[in-house]
Amino acid sequence: MSLSGPAPFSNRLHIVTWNVGSATPPDDITSLLGLNVGDGNTDMYIIGLQEVNSMINKRLKDALFTDQWSEVCMERLSPFGYVLVTSQRMQGVLLLVFAKYFHLPFLRGVQTETTRTGLGGYWGNKGGVSARMSVYGHTICFLNCHLPAHMENSDQRMEDFESILQQQQFEGQAATGVLDHDVVFWFGDLNFRIDDLEMQVVKSAIDNNKFSILWEKDQLNMAKDSETVLEGFQEGPLKFPPTYKFDVGTNTYDTSGKKRKPAWTDRILWRLRATAPAGAGKRGSISGLTSGAKVTQHNYRSHMEFTVSDHKPVSSIFTLQFPYKVDLPLVTIIVEDEWNSVADATVIFKLAPNYSRSSWDWIGLFKVGFKHYKDYVGYVWAKQEESDFLRQEHQVIWMHVGFNTRIIFFHI
Repeated sequence: MSLSGPAPFSNRLHIVTWNVGSATPPDDITSLLGLNVGDGNTDMYIIGLQEVNSMINKRLKDALFTDQWSEVCMERLSPFGYVLVTSQRMQGVLLLVFAKYFHLPFLRGVQTETTRTGLGGYWGNKGGVSARMSVYGHTICFLNCHLPAHMENSDQRMEDFESILQQQQFEGQAATGVLDHDVVFWFGDLNFRIDDLEMQVVKSAIDNNKFSILWEKDQLNMAKDSETVLEGFQEGPLKFPPTYKFDVGTNTYDTSGKKRKPAWTDRILWRLRATAPAGAGKRGSISGLTSGAKVTQHNYRSHMEFTVSDHKPVSSIFTLQFPYKVDLPLVTIIVEDEWNSVADATVIFKLAPNYSRSSWDWIGLFKVGFKHYKDYVGYVWAKQEESDFLRQEHQVIWMHVGFNTRIIFFHI
């Protein structure tokens, strides 16, 4: 008999951040998502965009229809079995979370939050949007931020980040704040710049791939040593050229009259929740994790081939490992493999003992390759009747459905 317990669950994440500069999506984002080189083992895609076109007429159109960026991401990912789990938009800041469809029963407690920090908190051109959820029983939060611009505003960036963390509170007893989660991924156009060095020194270091010269003067790297709010946050080495600012349509750094100094404005960091209270022990230590989680970063790179914006997109692939806490769905659905007649169109479902029923429960019928939970072919209500309280199995019947269709069932 093994005493080691169940093998840890492994979840591969692909995270993208990109300030798109109000541009329309490029024709092909295959390489950005790694779909041309991937092995198909990515479990979740998390895409954080900033400066999505938020002109009034564009926002009105997006309110009626899916915005162009969400649509292009769904179009590229759905053929590979990825479903949009949740999305949140605050003016130009957009967060999209996708997962392979077979993970959906184990993603629970999904919530989103937004925090405006532009114009003293009244305007959403700057700020943060987040999505949190329980993944196989472990809590994860994804936070996409667009912080204040300009070299001199490093302190304001830190203040806004602290404000976002303080204001974003989620419902429920566990993990009510961002940093209460077992794992946090923080990314976006964080807008940190390279201090002190002159333009020619920065460009010479870039041309000669001597990025370490620039790391030492990167405002975010320097802040990690002094800012308590950054304690525990980790980032992979910056082995790619600064991602801002480029002439649109080129790989040439800013030649306008402003001649912005190149900077790593676009970043992806992560944090594991520690057992010891903040400030205890060695600064930045992440030993003794309550969740037993482990994060491994496989790559951290920019994508120079995309030129529609003055920023280059940045991506990173992670493996997230943790012990199984949840391995059974709350609802188990049993159906015939094929429906050839009305008599076959019956669904039996079983509920976990701890599942709390709702009068709004429904079961959806989806075609293979569906994009999001509203992309259903049909649905039936799964209301609980008084006579159902002691029953372990329940049944619903579809009265109107086309047969001989490849389908997937999900309970919502």
